[in-house]
Amino acid sequence: MQAVNFFSLTHEGLRSFFAVLGEKPFRATQVMKWVYHHGVIELDLMTDLSKDLRNQLADILVFELPTIESEQVSNDGTIKWLIRVDEKNCIETVFIPEIDRGTLCVSSQVGCALDCSFCSTGKQGFGRNLTLSEIISQVWIANRNLGYFGQRNRIITNVVMMGMGEPLLNFDNVTKAMDLMKDDLGFGLSTKRVTLSTAGVVPAIDKLANTTRVSLAVSLHAPNNPLRDTLVPINRSFPIEKLLDACRRYSETNNGDPITFEYVMLANINDSKENAHELGRLLRGFPAKINLIPFNPFPGSGYTCSSRPDLDRFREILMEYGLITITRKTRGDDIDAACGQLVGQVVAKARRHQMNAETGIR
Repeated sequence: MQAVNFFSLTHEGLRSFFAVLGEKPFRATQVMKWVYHHGVIELDLMTDLSKDLRNQLADILVFELPTIESEQVSNDGTIKWLIRVDEKNCIETVFIPEIDRGTLCVSSQVGCALDCSFCSTGKQGFGRNLTLSEIISQVWIANRNLGYFGQRNRIITNVVMMGMGEPLLNFDNVTKAMDLMKDDLGFGLSTKRVTLSTAGVVPAIDKLANTTRVSLAVSLHAPNNPLRDTLVPINRSFPIEKLLDACRRYSETNNGDPITFEYVMLANINDSKENAHELGRLLRGFPAKINLIPFNPFPGSGYTCSSRPDLDRFREILMEYGLITITRKTRGDDIDAACGQLVGQVVAKARRHQMNAETGIR
């Protein structure tokens, strides 16, 4: 049997692996607990496995992880890891500590092909999709480096697929990884504590609703199609009306759970009173929460962040429409770890999104 990387296997995949060896399914339970609960990746330390089985596994089950190239710590405690996934490419993973939670921002692709105009990641172009092992390894590595393994209190309470890339364009690997995050034998996170953020790949939102249950966040950033076409080019394929219909279907499938709409605040672009009223009318009565995100600058962006008075006024108008609206606190901007600033190291294969047979993006 050819050697298999443990981190490339789902729960069911590991059970099948042991079945091929003639072993009972509980072997998968034992190994998953060692790896995901205790942080043990050395077979010799998995003492509830027989010595003969450990010797057999030594040749066919490996525990290969990406390597950390660098770690940066912000003045506010945010941590950013630059993680090497192959000889040419690195991705970034960010941990954001708060009093009542710890949020890990996980990447799904090397770079991004969607080219949103205000996002530094998109300016890097697109390299490739991350594998299942490269996605779930980010959570394991962060837990190890934060000292979670062996501790009773969970340090990472929430995972958000909001790092580099469009998660729904790496659908299979991302959904398998999120299932491992939620699995009791994995990281045991609740459904509401795993969030996927998308720029609006409509067919994949419908597919997600029928595949796994997680919280959904949508990068909206504009209240009308002409403006969103400029800021979020995928809107040309899936305009706001189709996107909101898909979000409504997703919410209905998930017991009416609200959708979080992300809205980056760009001075004199999308932050006027008229924009706020238009957004209020658009989302009024929708099961929605709105996150207003102060724009985080990067070289050559051409944008500046809305002033605090303009941001506060925008929020007040939305609340007049009965919409739950919060202003996201900027974290990690001094180490370029804030929203829209992740760049990694990307050997780009594409600069803009191209036609995809499954998603219909053009």
